[in-house]
Amino acid sequence: MSKQAITLYMHVHQPFRIREYTVFDTSLNHNYFEETDYFSQHNNERIFHKVADKSYRPMNALLKKLLDEHPEFKVSLSITGTFIEQARAWAPDVLQDFKDLVDTGRVEIVAETYYHSLAFFYSREEFVNQVEAHKQLIRDTFGVETRVFRNTELSYNDSLAQWADEYGFEGILAEGWDPILEWRSPNFVYRPEGTKNIKLLMKNYKLSDDLAFRFSNQAWEEWPLTADKYESWTTSAMEGQSTLNLFMDYETFGEHQWEDTGIFEFFDEFVKRWLSSPDRTFYTATEAVRNSEPVGTISMPHTVTWADSERDLTAWLGNDMQQEALRYLYELETPVLETGDIELIGDWRKLQTSDHSYYMCTKWFTDGDVHAYFSPYNSPYDAFLYFMNALRDLRFRLAEVQAQQEEK
Repeated sequence: MSKQAITLYMHVHQPFRIREYTVFDTSLNHNYFEETDYFSQHNNERIFHKVADKSYRPMNALLKKLLDEHPEFKVSLSITGTFIEQARAWAPDVLQDFKDLVDTGRVEIVAETYYHSLAFFYSREEFVNQVEAHKQLIRDTFGVETRVFRNTELSYNDSLAQWADEYGFEGILAEGWDPILEWRSPNFVYRPEGTKNIKLLMKNYKLSDDLAFRFSNQAWEEWPLTADKYESWTTSAMEGQSTLNLFMDYETFGEHQWEDTGIFEFFDEFVKRWLSSPDRTFYTATEAVRNSEPVGTISMPHTVTWADSERDLTAWLGNDMQQEALRYLYELETPVLETGDIELIGDWRKLQTSDHSYYMCTKWFTDGDVHAYFSPYNSPYDAFLYFMNALRDLRFRLAEVQAQQEEK
């Protein structure tokens, strides 16, 4: 009899947030991302240091402890290129911690787009370029190959799975959304529609979100969540099933759920309890797809994500501001790339990071509260204004470079 396995996957990301870039900066100041005031709410270095102290350093230390104490403990991480760039510049010790974790051989890196972009939905060529750039960055930084893929914000559809299958990935991650699963369970391995070899791991969003969103909510009827209670839930969920997929942001630990909520102690105790039984283990994402055959086929003709109550792309494309911003951005692809100008292309790609359109979201109620929590701006309209001003300046720079190149 095979062991009951948890596949724990966490996403590590920081964007380059746009500073208060006004119309008076355009054509004069081409710095979109570096805020000179360290204490500004948009200062990327300050934010990185804050999250590093609250989340990355203590969680890295906890994972190292768990790996040392429990030979069966394993975890999968996706780490964006924008995060790695910031860690290299501002917290090399954090990046070294991640390298040390990967060096254990029990921490897997999952592939994604370098810039945490929505390029798949706008430009397949740009999307592939970013996936390949990310794969190379992971090779150079960690010395490992990526075998499983996740798209930005777990955005997924049949077309993406078919692309990943043809590309050669062994597995792909998606949200285990009830309207898609219907009567089926997310706790099995599936075959994506229209594919031959790749396997699909689907997030158990209920048990994942108990940690990611509900853990510190004192109005939640299950609060406080103890390791003993959570172990009983996971044990029940795993009965007769192959793998329990817990997917969440890395920053769940310490940043979204603060240290004083007890999240670190809870997770330490839960792992110890889960592995106290010899018939339980943890899988990396690659192990999960290799150790189980698909029990059926899943089709998602329309895009599903792990965000908001709708689980679609409306968190990034739900209003006219967001749609206009990304349309104008991707219209620049061909002329920007044709210049070969490294700085211009780099800024254009940083503007593709999905966080920028996420900050422009105008949803209300609970979803709106989540967007507001993550946004460094006073309003979605400010986020749109600074983005469009930066884009306007990018167009100015593009025209200048094109004129210079024509002169030559």
